[in-house]
Amino acid sequence: MINESDPIKLFSKWYEEAKSTSIDKPNAMSLSTADSESRVSSRLVLLSRHNAEEGFVFHTNYLSRKCQDIESNSKVALLFWWDELGYQIRIEGQIQKTDSKASDEYFSNRPRGSQLGAWASEQSQEIESRQVLEERMKQFTAKYDGADVPRPPHWGGYAVLPDTMEFWLNCDDRLHDRVRYDLVQGQWQSVLLAP
Repeated sequence: MINESDPIKLFSKWYEEAKSTSIDKPNAMSLSTADSESRVSSRLVLLSRHNAEEGFVFHTNYLSRKCQDIESNSKVALLFWWDELGYQIRIEGQIQKTDSKASDEYFSNRPRGSQLGAWASEQSQEIESRQVLEERMKQFTAKYDGADVPRPPHWGGYAVLPDTMEFWLNCDDRLHDRVRYDLVQGQWQSVLLAP
């Protein structure tokens, strides 16, 4: 039975449960965006952090297709699915870039290979071959040999500020628990939904 007035607290509780299981990437979430022609696309991204103030934060290449979509339509959806627990969480809301200081801080704590990869990969752009990507990686590895790798200007964070959150809990006989929370004038209101 889902019984919580604050969906951010409920998310945190379920997320901690997911992290305590054998689920490989409990921070993996499907991000759905729509372009200027209303074509929807989805892909997995990794949750970096979440809280009531910032919402749900992830990091990416700002030149990617998803970011092009975000530039034309700032309404997005997230989906978490933790099969072992029978938990699904849908989140809808507005998305905005995080500030550069927060992006710098997060980037500085990434593995060095991931830092170099952010420079080497022109995400979502067509490439002639895998060899081209590997050559770019070698170039940036040499360029920053013995030095800290700075955050590329085209890489940083986004925060999804939720206005709707829906929690689904697997139950017997398809009589699942399903609760939607809507943000109305700064307050969360919940409704029970039929499964």
